[in-house]
Amino acid sequence: MTTTEAKTSWSLKGTGYEFCNCDFGCGCNFGGFPNSKDGSCRALVGFQISEGSCGDVELSGVKCAAVIDWPKAIHEGNGKCAFVIDPSTTDAQAQALAQIFTGSLGGMPWELLGPTFEVVGLEKAKITIEGSGPKSTFKAEGIAMAQGAAFKNPITGEDHFANIDLPNGFIWTKGECGQGTFSASAAGVSVGAENSNWILYNFDWSNS
Repeated sequence: MTTTEAKTSWSLKGTGYEFCNCDFGCGCNFGGFPNSKDGSCRALVGFQISEGSCGDVELSGVKCAAVIDWPKAIHEGNGKCAFVIDPSTTDAQAQALAQIFTGSLGGMPWELLGPTFEVVGLEKAKITIEGSGPKSTFKAEGIAMAQGAAFKNPITGEDHFANIDLPNGFIWTKGECGQGTFSASAAGVSVGAENSNWILYNFDWSNS
């Protein structure tokens, strides 16, 4: 007789801060391949969880980030990832997030993303988020700095806003786009770019 062990249920809702080295909009969102200058995907993605849990572990209020370097398209794998958590995060919360983000508990988008990278480290740093909309700033003290800005009208210099609607998006479906400048280095993974793609989005993920 065989039995199937039920996987721990999890769910996360919140705001994502996605900075990468692609040109505006990020080719990965449209054709599955980066439109960066060298064809890589190097990203800093921050998460502010407003509601969440994994089994009996409460995750509401947690702030964290991933520093990820894929040498080519995400789906081609061979990426390296360092996770960053705020010092206020408990060991139980960190372990729950590790299971979610590596895809071991199933559920989109991490059951697809998790197998594309190797986790090389976990670091703690105070995470602060300032501003709002495309003009948000995401910081992890001593590790990461990401500044978002609106596009600019080339004639008038006024702010120009653009959104992306992805009806079948598995990470997010509606994103506010802008131009971002970021740098991050954690556990030997270093990424960064100037005036490149940046997208602010809301996420609603689970394995149920």
